[in-house]
Amino acid sequence: MCGFTGFLTQCFDTSSDAAHNILRCMTDAIAHRGPDSEGYWLDQKAGIALGHRRLAIVDVSPSGAQPMQSASSRFVIAFNGEIYNHLEIRSELIKKGRAPTWRGHSDTEVLLAGFDTWGIQNTFERAVGMFACAIWDKQNQTLTLVRDRLGEKPLYYGWQSVGAQRVFLFGSELKALRAHPLFCAAIDRDALRSYMGAMAIAGSQSIFTGIHKLKPGALLTVSLVQPTPTINSYWSLEQICNQGIKAPFVGTEIEAVDALEAVLKDAVKMQMAADVPLGAFLSGGVDSSTIVALMQVQSSRPVKTFSIGFHEHGYNEAEYAKAVSQHLRTDHTELYVTSQQAMAVIPRLPSIYDEPFADASQIPTFLVSQLAQQQVKVSLSGDAGDELFGGYSRYMSAERIWKILSVVPNTLRQPLGRILAKSNPEIFNKIGRSLSFNSNGARFGDLLLKGSNLMRSHDTDELYRRIISNWSEESNVVLDANGNPLRIKIAPLESSNLGITEKMMKHDLLNYLPDDILAKVDRASMGVSLETRVPMLDHRVVEFAWRLPMHLKIQRKEGGNAVQKWALRQLLYRYVPKNLIERPKMGFSVPIGDWLRGPLRGWAEDLLSESRLKREGYFLPELVRQKWLNHLKGNQNCQAQLWSVLMFQAWLESSGA
Repeated sequence: MCGFTGFLTQCFDTSSDAAHNILRCMTDAIAHRGPDSEGYWLDQKAGIALGHRRLAIVDVSPSGAQPMQSASSRFVIAFNGEIYNHLEIRSELIKKGRAPTWRGHSDTEVLLAGFDTWGIQNTFERAVGMFACAIWDKQNQTLTLVRDRLGEKPLYYGWQSVGAQRVFLFGSELKALRAHPLFCAAIDRDALRSYMGAMAIAGSQSIFTGIHKLKPGALLTVSLVQPTPTINSYWSLEQICNQGIKAPFVGTEIEAVDALEAVLKDAVKMQMAADVPLGAFLSGGVDSSTIVALMQVQSSRPVKTFSIGFHEHGYNEAEYAKAVSQHLRTDHTELYVTSQQAMAVIPRLPSIYDEPFADASQIPTFLVSQLAQQQVKVSLSGDAGDELFGGYSRYMSAERIWKILSVVPNTLRQPLGRILAKSNPEIFNKIGRSLSFNSNGARFGDLLLKGSNLMRSHDTDELYRRIISNWSEESNVVLDANGNPLRIKIAPLESSNLGITEKMMKHDLLNYLPDDILAKVDRASMGVSLETRVPMLDHRVVEFAWRLPMHLKIQRKEGGNAVQKWALRQLLYRYVPKNLIERPKMGFSVPIGDWLRGPLRGWAEDLLSESRLKREGYFLPELVRQKWLNHLKGNQNCQAQLWSVLMFQAWLESSGA
């Protein structure tokens, strides 16, 4: 796991070390991604510069250093990630008589040998792994950028400046691009609209105009002769989903679980390969417990596992993780974090995430990464189980809600929804308290307000967009450059013939997973120089999961109950007793809402002051202030909406944008 950056330009200063100094500054900006060593490669005549920071995991010797040239000298690569099947590819090259004289045993060297033999795209089609990289082809004078199939590793790019000084920048994080003296991108308000809906910058956008993220499974080619990037897909999740539906798994339930165990066990085994200490995050839930169980059964020694706990009621999973750890006999480390320790992370978030990011679980994710990094260099996680096997509660609630809403004609739902949206939630909170609606901690007024938003859905696709949106689509909270309000932007569900639950799972895999979950884990872990690996995102596991019929993911029972992630649970129960796992889904977060009313109130008040909001001109002050005051008074829980504004404001202040 590493970080890389670079630039392509006609404006190289051949009379000085200016280009090298610029590249060094860009590379230094991401030193946290690779503290073990640094490397630079420049061809001033061709106008290309590649910089690399190394976190040595496989072949920690100097023979694995980058940027690295192929044996033919045609290709030069700066690579971030891991190719888990590199030994198989190496063997194939040897059998074909196409192996070079190996300098070491790194996966990077194997990739380069593959480029010489099969070309770039065909090599990555063979690869099992997570990665982002930049490849310079000396023969064709072209730069190729590649990102892994599911988007585990980040990759930003874009042209900056104009005329002879125009420069194409690329790298693992925005801070590397911003270190170039010609970086001058303005804030993209369209990206801000999508951020306010999704709590993360969505899709191929970045927070800066003209700077993009390469989409997962994509390969980009650019040159000084052909400056408009050409982007092709070498793997398509869209096709995988469609193929899985058309050719589903055929067999008994036991055979399905057997097949799942085989493919996931192999993925875990591959991802346990490292020349440095390795461990795993363990929350005690289905996903992380499954990964740890499959690690432990294939390990000759106790697997190192890590979890953090909180003293606040309703946020602590450490006791469950400890119970699973004791059963599996892992070498477990837990840390109970105080609210003061958790809040101390907040000032670091703008730098860690590099652009606005408002998933509050970013805080515990950073803390558990920090804990693990004290003992290991690599940690496996259970991410993606919910998206692949139907684990989110919203998959079930969307169907239940639509059954109720669809009974009422749309001509009645729309005006009723608008009326309820304008009501004071505190009035209904009082009614709810008097009728004991709050026995489970829910606020009747809040629920009614959320319900008014959902009532305005015309179909199941719009219903789901409203369920997952942080701010509603009608919220004109973002302002354009002239101060005019803009509607929140939410990515639509992919049009297809899939059922509503399958469409939601596909949408999350295409959007929520790479934009939020994987970005969160990558920045948090790499912020402390820890490599994270996600076995469930081995593309062979993803392909198998989409072949599983829906009834093997979500088993509906009589009375409306359902067992979510059924197949994954059956696999886990082969290793861990059911009673250690079965409990309501808790999530992985912190009590942001309470903190905003308490110890974070002064910090938030400063960032949300009306004068400041007016001066900066990105948000409608009246709407933000209304949310803030309602939250402070306890009339409404607005923590999610406020956190998205606060994270942008904190990023804006920190970045000087």
